[in-house]
This record gives sequence, C-alpha cells and structure tokens, in this order.
Amino acid sequence: MDYIDIIGLFAGACITISVIPQIIKVWKTKKVKEISLKMFGILTFGIAIWIVYGILKNDLPIIITNCISLFLNLIMVYFIIYYEKE
Repeated sequence: MDYIDIIGLFAGACITISVIPQIIKVWKTKKVKEISLKMFGILTFGIAIWIVYGILKNDLPIIITNCISLFLNLIMVYFIIYYEKE
C-alpha cells in the first residue's frame, strides 16, 4: 500500500464517518422530520455506483470506504422510512 492509497483511505474514512453523528441523533431521538429521504436515497445510490467504479478500477480504498459508507447510509435510509411513520 503506497501513500496514494493511504490518502484515499483517509479521505474515504472522513466522508464515511460524517454520517455517524446523524445516525446516532436519529437513533436517540427517533425524529426524522427534518431529514430528506430523497437526499439520502440519491446519496446511497451514488455510493453504490462508486463501489462499482472502484471494482472496475480495482481500487481498494474506493471499494472499502464506499462499502462501509453504503452500509451506514442504508441504516440512515431505514431509520428515515421507519421513524417517518411515527
């Protein structure tokens, strides 16, 4: 792993962890009224496409960070759909 991969992993990690505070807040408050499902839906779709791109380029930092990001964003989408009913 060279320094370019390390920079890619660091950048991806920063983007990936950015959604964690929002997930924690929604989990604790159970409130999603102010959160856009469309935005998270488009973001999640874009992340999935980044994974495909990373696979096609055989770029491990893109694949790893976006797989984790996809998982976290799917949690957020689930919360928005589940708690929107309440």
